[in-house]
Amino acid sequence: MARKRAKAIRRTTGKGGNYRKTKAGAGMTKKGVAAYRRANPGSKLKTAVTGKVKKGSKAAKRRKSYCARSLGQLKRSSAKTRNNPNSRIRQARRRWKC
Repeated sequence: MARKRAKAIRRTTGKGGNYRKTKAGAGMTKKGVAAYRRANPGSKLKTAVTGKVKKGSKAAKRRKSYCARSLGQLKRSSAKTRNNPNSRIRQARRRWKC
């Protein structure tokens, strides 16, 4: 029988560090997005919209969409996560300027 390959561990630092640390705003790094897109051809995954954007632009619409989606995640999370200002979802929302 062929041995199954172990699932890759999600690491934030070192080789294969595709995710930001919570203190750095959570979410994926540019390198992480590039790795994901290589592994999934045809993917349209992009990094966070963190800068200043024109009202009504594509980036502004992406931000608005993410903020709406992540608010739903925040509401469904446990009270401990919801009330913790340093939780990953809170930090990611702060980074996206939600």
